[in-house]
Amino acid sequence: MTTTYPRAERAAQARAAASQLAADGIDGVVFGWVDNAGLTRVKSVPLAQLERAAEYGVGSVPCFDITLVDDSLTTTPSSSGPVGDLRLVPDLDRLTPLAAQPGWAWAPADRYTQGGTPHPGCQRGFARQVTEAVERRGLSVRAGIEIEWVAADAAGAPATVAPAFGMTRFVEHSDYLRDVLRALTAQGLAVLQLHPEYAAGQFEVSVTAEGPVEAADTAMLVRHTIRAVSARHGLRVSYAPVFSEGSIGNGGHLHLSLWRDSRNLGHGGPGRHGLHPEAEQFLAGILAELPALLTLGAPSAASYLRLVPSHFAGAYRCWGLENREAALRLITGSAAGQANAELKCFDAAANPYLAVGGALAAGLAGLDAGLPLPPETLSDPATLGDAERLPASLPEAIDAYEKSDVLRQALGPELYEAVLAVRRAEAEVFAMHTDAEVIEAVRWRY
Repeated sequence: MTTTYPRAERAAQARAAASQLAADGIDGVVFGWVDNAGLTRVKSVPLAQLERAAEYGVGSVPCFDITLVDDSLTTTPSSSGPVGDLRLVPDLDRLTPLAAQPGWAWAPADRYTQGGTPHPGCQRGFARQVTEAVERRGLSVRAGIEIEWVAADAAGAPATVAPAFGMTRFVEHSDYLRDVLRALTAQGLAVLQLHPEYAAGQFEVSVTAEGPVEAADTAMLVRHTIRAVSARHGLRVSYAPVFSEGSIGNGGHLHLSLWRDSRNLGHGGPGRHGLHPEAEQFLAGILAELPALLTLGAPSAASYLRLVPSHFAGAYRCWGLENREAALRLITGSAAGQANAELKCFDAAANPYLAVGGALAAGLAGLDAGLPLPPETLSDPATLGDAERLPASLPEAIDAYEKSDVLRQALGPELYEAVLAVRRAEAEVFAMHTDAEVIEAVRWRY
């Protein structure tokens, strides 16, 4: 049953929050959400308006459901385009003062109709609904999204060409990385790793696992924070799937672990590598839907310039223990709580709510069907003659998406149609572009 958001309760919570924020020197609050093209959009209010915003929301045009990466618009049968309005309602439980933007706080936003009911095209609402479906089975999921980015100078060149994972790169930018670490920590985030990555100018940060919606919120906050710290250091940031032609791209690897009664079902079970039956079926469901899931987790035309063999991108539809060329990498970890599965084929252009929600929906379908995992891939799938490639282009992924009853049912007609419309339109926009032109067109959009 559709319910309205509790306005009076939110207003009271906002009053208490505003009092504390004022004492902390906060002047305004920015509300963030991510559209179907994978772009983070924001609106902000002065602190004095936080209570009203929490009670009634802030206006947001519905056309962002059908906005492309270049800010052009497409259409869907269910979209009103420029007509009408939605309400952005901040989640005050995630209200966070921004350490790298003094005077500002941030909160993720849900989108509601003018009447106060959930907007069926709200991606955060979709992720929450699938999470609740998991919980109704007595299960829970812990999730985390790795953040990779390229730091560039004012001219747009990579900020360092020092060796991958190298001490030289770390020393060159130790002040910058320290400030990233300090800002994330000051915002209450538990950083697990922060290090130079493979491509020129590339770095990576990972934070501790959370619930699925919380993990997607955190991914948005981490990216916002890195961008703000980078600006203070005179650097530009790109989360685009590929920064330069032929290079290793920016992944948005999604880590998932399935739990029941405080027990990680990826550890200590009777199945392969300690998997419990439910964990195996859950992962088998994800693997079965993976070609269609790329439309959510690798949504850009540029995604398929990253998703190629021998680039640690997971270009093959297979799984394996610590196999970094398999799309689904199983990680046992050194302790029971660390066992998880990593979707390596997802990248940083993805809307994190769509990516995590879609993966959970596929996992639930695997549980319903009692799917077994196929045989494990024990070596680099590129060396095998029968390894199945994932879609190699956005149109191929769209074709798989259109055939997926699992995603069609999980997303609901309005969100499903909007995602499809945006993907089709972007495929058409970039159909005649060279690889270099695609990279150039989206390099600074994400």
